[in-house]
Amino acid sequence: MKQLSASALTRTLDRQSLLESIHVRKAIPEDVYEIYRIASSVGHKSKDSDKGFLVDDYKSNPSKYKEMFLPRIFELEHFYVAHTANRPVAFLMAYDKADWLRHNPDWLDEIYWHPAFDAKHTKKFVLVDKTAVCSGLTGMGIGSKLYERLISDITAKGITDVFAETIISPIPNFASLNFRKKQHYELAGVRYEEYNDDILTDLVYHKKV
Repeated sequence: MKQLSASALTRTLDRQSLLESIHVRKAIPEDVYEIYRIASSVGHKSKDSDKGFLVDDYKSNPSKYKEMFLPRIFELEHFYVAHTANRPVAFLMAYDKADWLRHNPDWLDEIYWHPAFDAKHTKKFVLVDKTAVCSGLTGMGIGSKLYERLISDITAKGITDVFAETIISPIPNFASLNFRKKQHYELAGVRYEEYNDDILTDLVYHKKV
């Protein structure tokens, strides 16, 4: 079956109709090529602060990044895709605390915590690592639908603390900052990390659900 591009979807459906056609489900191995396609549409050398971006340049090494996504589909309980017209158009990857600290054992110690942040919120949490909406479909509420599914699933498990990071240097991700505001996150701290011979500044956000 022929699949519609993001631009074709927006021409065919108005915003409300498109949003109503979106369905969110857990990612499956067969989604890996579409997940990579979505990631590479917003994760490349050119970074647009207003439209949002993923830090990695996914187009630089397709095999590497496809191989990175596949085991995460098996590993993570909270890896979702949003799809319409028989095609995934967005995804969200979130880690439970144990999974996140297994990959990033020093994460909690690396954060310069906000003085008002209460450490009790780190006892049991999920961390949203990557949220990506296909270029051309951002700002239409698709990311919010992914978050709604995540929140529904984690609250059913008794998890009420959610973390996420947003890069502000060397290139600020204004779209991500606006999304944090829309989702009612609060600043919990700041973290610095080395990446490709550069130092990234990440704001660490938290929300109670």
